[in-house]
Amino acid sequence: MAKWTPKHEAPEPLEGPVVATITGGTILWFVLFLVQVPFYGWFDDRDLTWWVWTCLAGAGLGLIGIWYVRKRDAAIKRHAAAQAAGPAPEARPAA
Repeated sequence: MAKWTPKHEAPEPLEGPVVATITGGTILWFVLFLVQVPFYGWFDDRDLTWWVWTCLAGAGLGLIGIWYVRKRDAAIKRHAAAQAAGPAPEARPAA
């Protein structure tokens, strides 16, 4: 079997409003949880309570995701600012 080799370079990753996307998804999961809570008895009667808890887990994981993408976005901006400022000064050796 021949080794696969790419015929062209991979494109740059698309960057979009990542923080807004993750925040919107987290809000959606939490709203779905709140909508289902009044019907918990109905879900319990049909052994479908996992639907309710899945929405809560999605909201909780979304909070972790918001924290992560905000830190990532800040790191990308710091890196871009450092690149625009030019090379860092050389560290002098201790005497």
